[in-house]
Amino acid sequence: MAAEPAARDHRAESVPGSEGQVVIICGVSGSGKTTVGKALAQRLHWDFLEGDDFHPAENIAKMQRGEPLQDADRKPWLYRLRAELSAHLARGNRVILACSALKASYRNILCINPGRVHFVFLTGHRLLLSQRLLQRSDHFMPVDLLQSQLDALELPDNEFVLDIDQPVAKIVDSIIHRFGFMKEPSRS
Repeated sequence: MAAEPAARDHRAESVPGSEGQVVIICGVSGSGKTTVGKALAQRLHWDFLEGDDFHPAENIAKMQRGEPLQDADRKPWLYRLRAELSAHLARGNRVILACSALKASYRNILCINPGRVHFVFLTGHRLLLSQRLLQRSDHFMPVDLLQSQLDALELPDNEFVLDIDQPVAKIVDSIIHRFGFMKEPSRS
C-alpha cells in the first residue's frame, strides 16, 4: 500500500511563490491614498482594501458633522483593520491598504509583522490637499477637518515618504522600486 502524500499547505497557493505582504498607503485626507493604492494594486495584481470602508457608522457620521475623530474613535477601527490584515497575511495574500495611520501609535497597531508590513507616506502642501478635497464629491470627509488631520500627523523618520506633487504612475514606480515588488501573475 502506497503512503498517502503529505497534506499541502494551501496558504502558499493563494499567491504563487510568495509570502503574504501588506503595503499601507498613509497620509491625510486628500493625499491620494486610494488613487495610489488602487494603481499599485492593479500594477502588482494584489488585493486592495479601502480603510474608510472599515469605519463604524458612528465615525462616519461624526466626520460628516465636521467633528474630528479622537483616538478613542479610531482604536476600534484600527483593530478591525489589524484583524483584516492578519487574516490576509495568514492566507499568504498580498494586499494594499489605504489608511491614514496618522500617528505612530496607530501604525504600531497595524504593523503586525514588521518583515511583511510596509508603510508608504504621501505628503503634500496644505493648499494642494485642500484643492483635492474640494474637488471630491463622493467622500464623507469635509475640507474643514483637514487641519485636524495635519495637527495629528506624526511623520515617521524611518518610513518611505513621497511627495504627491507628481504623477500617480511615478509614485507607484517609486514604491515598487523601493520595496523590490514584482508583478504577480494575473488571477483567473
